[in-house]
Amino acid sequence: MLNLAEIFKALGEPVRLRLFALLSASGEQCVCHLTDALDLPQSTISRHLGVLRHAGLVSRRRDGKWMYYQLAEQTPVELTALLQHLEQTDVQQDVQRLQRSRGC
Repeated sequence: MLNLAEIFKALGEPVRLRLFALLSASGEQCVCHLTDALDLPQSTISRHLGVLRHAGLVSRRRDGKWMYYQLAEQTPVELTALLQHLEQTDVQQDVQRLQRSRGC
């Protein structure tokens, strides 16, 4: 079972909230695409994804040298539904940048 305090702590940082919302909106993504979408260094993205993974919100898989992240299966549906109801211009911009991203 997910620890509610850890979930809120993990999502309490704006970059992690944006990452979580982006994965919620777009599904599984390579770290390189998330880096492009948020216009942040790979090390920053990886560190924040690690916090989300530790909180049980995302899972990862390796494909060669690339790491792919997606929402964890046990992520509460209510949490993802909440994100869909919020006005998220930042997330919409992140999704647009993700769609324009050209590979790693």
